[in-house]
Amino acid sequence: MNDALTWILDLVQSVDPVLRTILAGVGILLETSILVGLIVPGDTIVLVASTAVASPVEYAALVFAVIVGALCGESIGFALGRYFGPRIRTSRLGQRLGPQNFDRAEAYLAKRGGIAVFLSRFLPVLHSLIPLTVGMSPMRYKTFMAWTAPACVIWAFAYVSVGALAAGSYRELSQELHWAGYVFVAVIALFIGVVFVVKKVLQKREAAHMDAAARSPEPPHAEQ
Repeated sequence: MNDALTWILDLVQSVDPVLRTILAGVGILLETSILVGLIVPGDTIVLVASTAVASPVEYAALVFAVIVGALCGESIGFALGRYFGPRIRTSRLGQRLGPQNFDRAEAYLAKRGGIAVFLSRFLPVLHSLIPLTVGMSPMRYKTFMAWTAPACVIWAFAYVSVGALAAGSYRELSQELHWAGYVFVAVIALFIGVVFVVKKVLQKREAAHMDAAARSPEPPHAEQ
């Protein structure tokens, strides 16, 4: 297993660091843009790119690129919602996603305000819908950024740190332990499992707010 894993990690590391960092930033930009996040696996791209980190400079550059990419993607979603939101919602793509998802996102934002923006970064589907929904709401852009930026920072540090730590530890152990590859796989699998559980717990807890808000005839306005 070590030979195969070393070959894969070396292949990723053979990509020019600048190109690798740019691709990660673009990947997360697309992942956080409206609806594209339902197709482009930005988290996977970032995790793979982080396994090739070879120095503190590369680590810092990758974290920075991912944060900037995420914020740019969120901003694109906000702008699309502000200027084209209703048209996107009634488009063929919007209809395929389902009007009920837009209704829940709007009700959730109206009830939870900035907290909905922060938590949506860690929730399936909503991480793509909330920026668009905020754009269609009275919430100002600077308020939106104040809530989404911390979530993007936490997300970026978590993914890049785990990928870099797992790969770095593997490279140190692989020369001495023939089962070092299993350690790498276990670390990544554990992280993915924790992320899955956290998302499920948040989704279950916040679903009560979404459903309650959706049943409310006059939900409160989103925070300005």
